[in-house]
Amino acid sequence: MDAISEELKSLLDREKIRDCIARLARGEDRRDAAAITAAYWPDSTTDYGVFAGSFDEYLAWVVPGADAIKDTQHVLGQSVIELQGDAALVETHVNSYHRIDMGAGDRDTLIGGRYLDRFEKRNGEWRIAQRTMLYDWYQDFGAAIDWSQGVMGLPFSAEHFSGRANGDYSETFFGKRA
Repeated sequence: MDAISEELKSLLDREKIRDCIARLARGEDRRDAAAITAAYWPDSTTDYGVFAGSFDEYLAWVVPGADAIKDTQHVLGQSVIELQGDAALVETHVNSYHRIDMGAGDRDTLIGGRYLDRFEKRNGEWRIAQRTMLYDWYQDFGAAIDWSQGVMGLPFSAEHFSGRANGDYSETFFGKRA
């Protein structure tokens, strides 16, 4: 294989890895078992510091998720990807918002950290074989406000603008639900 072909193969592998990470974050925010399952190998393991276990244990933990965690949003930053044949070591920055009921009402929190993922390519497909979460910072913003009817004092013109709180309009946008 010539140098350009090898470089294009590397670029394609990196993009498939980034796509897997993005689809996983989307699946976790929606507690979508199928999307999460598509990102991990069945024999994978995870260690989030507050939870460690096999993929099946992880899936049971994250779906349906804790009742106290009402909403999440994972915003991904840069990924550093080191390809090693049919394996890859990947570090991805993440900011994860969580609306949590801690027993005295909802609170808005934000975690800054990094995923350390070991990917494996099997039968041409990249998935996570092992994930470790590193925590760099945490912010508790205090009591959450109700933004479901609008933001900054301005009302929404339709219910679907408040995201997953009203059936997640993005699913309709992508043609998954009517």
